[in-house]
Amino acid sequence: MVYEAIRVDVDASSRVATITLNRPDKLNSFTRKMHAELRSALDEVEAAKTRALVLTGAGRGFCAGQDLAFEPGAETDLGALIDENFNPLVRRLQALPLPVIAAVNGIAAGAGANLALACDITLAARSSSFVQSFVKIGLIPDSGGTALLPRRIGMARALGLAITGDKLSAEQAQQWGLIWQVVEDADLPAAAQQLAAQLAQQPTKAIAAIKRAMHASTVNSFDQQLDLERDLQRELGASHDFAEGVAAFIEKRSARFEGR
Repeated sequence: MVYEAIRVDVDASSRVATITLNRPDKLNSFTRKMHAELRSALDEVEAAKTRALVLTGAGRGFCAGQDLAFEPGAETDLGALIDENFNPLVRRLQALPLPVIAAVNGIAAGAGANLALACDITLAARSSSFVQSFVKIGLIPDSGGTALLPRRIGMARALGLAITGDKLSAEQAQQWGLIWQVVEDADLPAAAQQLAAQLAQQPTKAIAAIKRAMHASTVNSFDQQLDLERDLQRELGASHDFAEGVAAFIEKRSARFEGR
């Protein structure tokens, strides 16, 4: 499919898909068209049975959140905009049955910052930064921001970032545990692809179950979580990849996982 606001590339050999937000003149801020194209692209990625996804931005920024220059005649009810676009996107990324890597280049602001944090692993270029810019225009962090921030960095830091709207450097974000890793700017694309290719060789069925269990842990009681671990482990114990992993261990060879 041909897209205007994004680019989609699928490497058939590594089975890694890369989706690039492609409105560089607007710091890849979201419009309804971009949301619609991204939904279609995620359908395409799943249908192609890719085994890892990289999400990044074109130009000098990852994503500046919502394009505040609303399209003429477009719905400006922010609750409806979030309900129809941003919330389904964040839920979709967290539910995808494959690892999702955010490669953050430049600024990640507003919903763009929280989009990056909603991915499974967030890599950031050293010069990049994260900013909860919502308060600057009289809003609250959305797209999962009020959940993701305090869970990862604690309430004091989360409130500080949200109330001041101050910019957080990539290095500080890594030190605080907000993101996974900082890499040199020039190394970011290769580092993201290398990590995605590595994860694509792993048992992606188990990775999907890990994602499900980790996200469930934020709402489950300890007993509920123990039961979920039991149920998921039972399912994985009957999988091809478990049998292959054990056989490879015994035979002292590399496992050939298939995600089933």
